Amino acid sequence: MHINELFDLTGQVAVVSGGYGIYGRPICEALAEAGAHVVIAARDRARCEECARTLRQRGLLVSAECYDQGEEDSILELRQRLSQRFDAIDVLVNNAVSRPMRAYADDLDRWRESMDVNSTGLFAICRTFLEPMMARRKGSVVNIGSIQSVAAPRFALYADTDMTTSPDYHFHKHGLIGLTSYLAAWAGPANVRVNAVSPGGFDTGDAPTSFRTRYDEHTLLGRMAGHDDIKGAVLFLASAAAAYITGENIRVDGGYSR
Repeated sequence: MHINELFDLTGQVAVVSGGYGIYGRPICEALAEAGAHVVIAARDRARCEECARTLRQRGLLVSAECYDQGEEDSILELRQRLSQRFDAIDVLVNNAVSRPMRAYADDLDRWRESMDVNSTGLFAICRTFLEPMMARRKGSVVNIGSIQSVAAPRFALYADTDMTTSPDYHFHKHGLIGLTSYLAAWAGPANVRVNAVSPGGFDTGDAPTSFRTRYDEHTLLGRMAGHDDIKGAVLFLASAAAAYITGENIRVDGGYSR
């Protein structure tokens, strides 16, 4: 295949959960720019529709769906609705995340709440969409992790700010990498690939200067991630260019975790 064909997703359908978030938007943009019809799926229908409308204005194939990852019935209903619109789902990108726990001392109910979406819900949506992929022996799942998937927290980065990182987020993002390996072994014999991308901190422009300075100093490339930095890794894993790659985790963190 020509190199352009390896990265071409024309005619394919990609579902991106949490597709309107800071990493979700560039992921949706990348897959749509490569030719896929991208379905932005999340709990907030209005935000899904707004993101889809913005990308459609550029002539890209994008639509919106609403579902609740904390409810298995909602995930199954999403698959059912999509099966009525499309012959198959070729790519699933799991980018949705819930952040109810904000600090170490928070009530355990917030830990349990995050578990429903980030652990149980992640497995449920993977299993729901893997089944038809495995039946047709074609498909790619890309799980979006974090630098928190591969590194311990550096609490000193947050000194003198109101920012921190929560323990449940580390638990889920580490677990996501383990689940990726398990599902890659499970689906591999059916020619379905499961991989992960672990991005670093995204530059929203809102972080305090002290945090930004310390973060940049801990990163080999000396900066936080920008809009385009995750696009290539996700497209690569979703496309035929990665046809012989499964069970991998690509760190897109500018060398932060090294």
